[in-house]
Amino acid sequence: MTNLTLALDVMGGDHGPHVTVPAALQALTIQPNLNIILVGDKTKIEPLLQLADTGQISRIEIVHTTEMVQMNDRPIHALRRYKQSSMRLAIEAVRDGKADACVSAGNTGALMALAKVLLKTLPGVDRPALVSSLPTSKGNPAYLLDLGANVTCDAEALFQFAVMGSVLFETVEKRERPRVALLNVGNEEIKGNDNVQQAAQYLQDTPQLNYVGYIEGDEIYTGNVDVIVCDGFVGNITLKTSEGIARLLVHQLKKGLTEGFLVRFLARLIAPRIQKVLSQMNPDQYNGASLIGLRGIVVKSHGNADQEAYLQAICLAVTEAQRRLPEMIKDRLESILLDINS
Repeated sequence: MTNLTLALDVMGGDHGPHVTVPAALQALTIQPNLNIILVGDKTKIEPLLQLADTGQISRIEIVHTTEMVQMNDRPIHALRRYKQSSMRLAIEAVRDGKADACVSAGNTGALMALAKVLLKTLPGVDRPALVSSLPTSKGNPAYLLDLGANVTCDAEALFQFAVMGSVLFETVEKRERPRVALLNVGNEEIKGNDNVQQAAQYLQDTPQLNYVGYIEGDEIYTGNVDVIVCDGFVGNITLKTSEGIARLLVHQLKKGLTEGFLVRFLARLIAPRIQKVLSQMNPDQYNGASLIGLRGIVVKSHGNADQEAYLQAICLAVTEAQRRLPEMIKDRLESILLDINS
């Protein structure tokens, strides 16, 4: 396996180095061919490396900076004022070929703006989009985009998201002609705002894509579609609401298993199955959204991610770097757009 290097925005997110550094060490343990660049304040990083062994330390580089993008900073401020921020330097490591991918739990808007300016978008793409795979009742994943990189989108942007999502699904899942749907307030053709209706028309006129129409929120997890497209405002609320419901169900299930002798006895008998169900329902298992449409790999972690969740984001970045995802998307995207424009 080829050696890979990730650049981590150590300072990003709600918890900063206390989550990102231990997660990095854990990743080095389970990924023997991984090297990591820790970008952030070395006075906060180094004390957290005291438990690392010699082998791990040899695969770590620290890029020191005390500057960081705050969660409430506007994207334009991140671009103009923070030339040495941990987020920017991590993305620059990808741009300069020092890292194969970067991971940040920081400000989503700033991350998108910096990545777009520093890495540039692929040909035919105006805006990158955040995408993540979701579990479904049929066992096959569903890809949802955009998850918050673009709060408002016109019809052309939604169309591009559909193309990128379809290409991503084909590339990762190795299945041709994935079913693409627009997330809407109803299944009828007359439903939705002007942008959604216009995007639907674009998709209907594009035989290269397997567009199946509108779906509503209660159909996201059915497994009946493969790629679900919406603007970032709708996508982010959808994702956060789903995560909240999942955590509520896990809490209620765990609470129920502690009530009564008979329930506890039966729970012990079926403990492996219960543990599997709880694991599948845990949204931290799916932490990490890819910012696709860029010429480099950027993975966004939840801002409030704990160590295990941030580790999942690191693992996603490793997987995408191994697949050389931007190159694969670029080649497939060019083919589709050429057919559309011919």
